[in-house]
Amino acid sequence: MSIEPFTLQLTRPLETARGPIHQRDGFLVRIEYAEETGVGEATPLPGWTESLSDCRDALERAPELAREEDWGVALGETNAPAARHALAVALADAKARARGVPLYRSLGSDELVHRVPVNATVGDADPAETAERAAEAVADGFGCVKVKVGARSVTADADRLQAVREAVGPDVTLRADANGAWDRAEAERALDSFASFGLQYVEQPLPASEVPAHAALRSAGTVPIALDESLSARSVTDVLATDAADYLVLKPMALGGPDRARQAARQARQAGVTPVVSTTIDGVVARTAAVHVAAAIPDVPACGLATAAWLESDMCRDPAPVAAGEIEVPQTDGLGVSPDEQ
Repeated sequence: MSIEPFTLQLTRPLETARGPIHQRDGFLVRIEYAEETGVGEATPLPGWTESLSDCRDALERAPELAREEDWGVALGETNAPAARHALAVALADAKARARGVPLYRSLGSDELVHRVPVNATVGDADPAETAERAAEAVADGFGCVKVKVGARSVTADADRLQAVREAVGPDVTLRADANGAWDRAEAERALDSFASFGLQYVEQPLPASEVPAHAALRSAGTVPIALDESLSARSVTDVLATDAADYLVLKPMALGGPDRARQAARQARQAGVTPVVSTTIDGVVARTAAVHVAAAIPDVPACGLATAAWLESDMCRDPAPVAAGEIEVPQTDGLGVSPDEQ
């Protein structure tokens, strides 16, 4: 096993609860398994996963544990989610290569999937600019637009969403993402104010830890609720048990690997909750692994996978480009990423 550090500069700062991030630091991992070499990526994100140093420590412990036991035990004993993600992707890549199938087929898909729908994301701006950006995304072929809300007053955000709906028409799927910005009273006002805009859902209206409060919001039935950040604070099983969400936004890096993300999607569907796959603004290896996870989920709605534009450059050629609101699913054996190919 090899561990290679990397740094990817962002085109613009990524705002998080711990402040802006200007670059993504992580590790490219290669594992030899079943006479194949698989590649994985660990790109920790503060607030979601372990720290960069803890990630490196976990990766460095894994080969010794694998030699003493096996890679299955190493996966089971690696509790740092980003580190486990890298190991799980690399092993899954090698196994799928050995079987001669694309990774999504080895994750359980019985169908040939060439493309997965993706959403465009529109950040904070005044109503006119927000509507213009949304209209541009629709003109580029996106059938689903997610608008960031919560940085302004509820009234201002309602004006922005109204402008977007008027600009894109009734047939475009519209989502709003608050990133946990509101308290309970603000969230209730927002859902009431947004009810007439035909939103597919409002994502993470309350802080991550307030899962029972999300359940109360959902029970009001004003606008469907999606949970994202809450999955960093509670397990998928716990979140589903509270009936707090209509949708779960699954980030394979934060969950600990594509296998766990696929299992979470199965759990969600069994509970009557719709899974959506997203990234933590990762490099090409992890981003492509998330594409395979989405491809393995039947009838998956538009996913948050069109994130390559956040990066000034990447580790290698992107095998999963976005066009007309869909992302291409690699059909080559394994993951479909060649880090040595520029």
